[in-house]
Amino acid sequence: MGFFADFKASLMKGDVLSLATAVVIGGAFGKIVSSAVDDLIMPLVGLITKGTDFTQKFISLNGESYENLAAAKKAGASVMTYGNFVQAVINFVIVSFFIFVVLRAAERAKKKEAVVAPVVPAGPTQEELLTQIRDLLKK
Repeated sequence: MGFFADFKASLMKGDVLSLATAVVIGGAFGKIVSSAVDDLIMPLVGLITKGTDFTQKFISLNGESYENLAAAKKAGASVMTYGNFVQAVINFVIVSFFIFVVLRAAERAKKKEAVVAPVVPAGPTQEELLTQIRDLLKK
C-alpha cells in the first residue's frame, strides 16, 4: 500500500471519525457553557460581589498609584494583574461545576435506561416439562 492509501485507511477508521465528531460537538458544547457562564452565572456573581470587576484589579510594580488598569498601561507601568487570575479561577470553578452537573444528569439518564430490562417470557414449569416428556414416551 502506498502512503496516501495508508493515510486514507487511517482516516476512515471509526476512531478518527469518532474523535472528529467529539471535537466538533465539544466545541459547540464549549460555546454553550461559555454562554451560560457569561450570560447567566457571572451576572449573579457580579450581583453578589456588588459589581466588582476582578479584571481591573492590579498591583503596580513601580510603586506608583494609578486610577485604573488602562491608566497604568498607558503610562507604561509594569503591572501585576492579579484580577485576571482571580477571574480565570472563578470562571474555571463555574465551568467545572456546570460540566459536572451536565455529566451527572447524563449518567443518571443512562442508569435509568439500564434499569429497564426487557421482560423475558417465563419458560415452562417443571410439571409442564414432565408432562411433555410423559406424553412423548407414551407415543
